[in-house]
Amino acid sequence: MSEEVLARVAAVIASRKGADPSSSYVAKLFDKGLDAILKKVGEEATETVMAAKDGDPKKVVYEVADLWFHSLIALAHFGLKPEDVLAELARREGLSGLAEFASRAQAHQQQQ
Repeated sequence: MSEEVLARVAAVIASRKGADPSSSYVAKLFDKGLDAILKKVGEEATETVMAAKDGDPKKVVYEVADLWFHSLIALAHFGLKPEDVLAELARREGLSGLAEFASRAQAHQQQQ
């Protein structure tokens, strides 16, 4: 069910790419470009942290929904879909977080 909701929301977001900016909030963000999209992601991340610090579970859910929504817009900007993130999470499933961080550090060292 949750994957279906993400896919439907992502489809609506994708349909707003190139739409008239006066016709929708998402179209307006796309029109403003990546910096505006990322600014909203940052704002929503901050609001999520603040809600968590307040200790109100309902507010945390509300703010995480906003964060996810704006993250979906950022993904769409790059031609990505929720399935891409879900595939990455599936790849990491069962991996130790410490092992994952170590593999990233090793890959970074090999690039240099």
